[in-house]
Amino acid sequence: MALTFLAFHAHPDDEAILTGGTLACVAAAGHRVVVVTATDGALGLSSRRYAAAGLAGVRAAELRESARLLGVARVVQLGYADSGLGPVLFDDPPGQVRFVRASVDEAAERLAGLLREESVDVLLTYDINGGYGHPDHVQVHRVGAVAAELAQTPRVLEVAVSPRVARVMKPRDVSLAPVRPVTVVVDVREHLDAKIAAMRAHRSQLTADGLVPRNIDVVTRLPRVVLERTLGWERFADPSGSSEPLCP
Repeated sequence: MALTFLAFHAHPDDEAILTGGTLACVAAAGHRVVVVTATDGALGLSSRRYAAAGLAGVRAAELRESARLLGVARVVQLGYADSGLGPVLFDDPPGQVRFVRASVDEAAERLAGLLREESVDVLLTYDINGGYGHPDHVQVHRVGAVAAELAQTPRVLEVAVSPRVARVMKPRDVSLAPVRPVTVVVDVREHLDAKIAAMRAHRSQLTADGLVPRNIDVVTRLPRVVLERTLGWERFADPSGSSEPLCP
């Protein structure tokens, strides 16, 4: 039976980095896949030439290309402004609200509307730490949890970031809470090429000022055997404790 999956992410590129293999896998299996991003990613670290061109628009186009490569059927951006990694929170830009300042109830109702409209069977969202403490990612967890309850979405899965990665990437002023144990592991090695291509579709995030390689660029150029070890599995926690597999 074909299902509908909705992956709720904070910024363009998160869909590829955190769930790209899983999305490609379920799409290839004939399921409908929807990607929703909360923010425009306008505070992403990129080269000045992309910033000058209007980074939000650039990243929206990159998101659409990434989605195409993964087999995603629909992309929705909720339109909140990127909050940045902090600790200083920028003022709201004209006509927008930083996602961390958004009303959880209002944002959740918007997401719940999409969950109902698409009759979503599985919602992919983040854990209580948002993986590694990024404020927009933590807000994704809050909003996703409320939206799933409002829409009575049958299954919710929280992306699991390894504790080591979380410790390395977390902001200095953030303390991470205990998270649920991993219950679902997806072997995405057969879809690794699609995941890597989707990650690299976010070209504005590959280098700083066109010279210094950033994490996405460095990671996706690793030898194949290393790529399979580092990116070949995606892990999730099911709050219900279920270990029902996501993808054959």
